[in-house]
Amino acid sequence: MNTTDELLDERGLSKLKWRCRRGLLENDLLIERFFLRHEATLSVRQAKGLNDLMDLSDNDLLDLLLKRKEPGQLSDAEAQTCASTSEALEVLDLLRPAAPAR
Repeated sequence: MNTTDELLDERGLSKLKWRCRRGLLENDLLIERFFLRHEATLSVRQAKGLNDLMDLSDNDLLDLLLKRKEPGQLSDAEAQTCASTSEALEVLDLLRPAAPAR
């Protein structure tokens, strides 16, 4: 098993949750829901992706989570880089709300 596929340990999960605290309530709610669904199966790789996304501003993160923008559409080149890692893209798919059923 690749070390990045290993499950995140309890200490790592606790540190990641602290790192994910945001200034916008909307981001906090989406991140909280993510942890409720995925914390038991969160891998080291996914934790890296989440850390990459936490380097974004609150507004850029919210735009990505609500699908108002894709990583390549962010105005700042550094933000584009943070949001475009393979790990960040994987986690972004898990963080985004599901489309409403029709």
